Amino acid sequence: MRYLTDRKRAVGKGSAHAGTEHHWYMQASGVGLAVLVPIAVIAFGRAFGGGHEAVLAFFARPFVAIVSGLTLFVAMRHFARGATMMIEDYARGTTRKGLIIAALSLSYAVTATGLFALARIAL
Repeated sequence: MRYLTDRKRAVGKGSAHAGTEHHWYMQASGVGLAVLVPIAVIAFGRAFGGGHEAVLAFFARPFVAIVSGLTLFVAMRHFARGATMMIEDYARGTTRKGLIIAALSLSYAVTATGLFALARIAL
């Protein structure tokens, strides 16, 4: 008698042999975002309306900088994976390749720009 869970039976199935891994990654990053986004919104809300110096001082705090950076990174990775999956489902040929490259480039550019700006503020 084999003691396999439903998840273990599903691993490696499907045409790409990676659907289960992708599904669990998206589930985990979604849960992470469900925790991080409200914390980030509260942090942005506290800084909202303050002067330039007050906002810079607020984002120079380690906890706020870490939460902001982590939210940005996880959100952009979640976007890149989701956009890639959507493009793979609906586009074909060279258009598909170009759109995937554009989506990944956009997510990496936003991540790099945001983390650079946050580093400039925090340091």
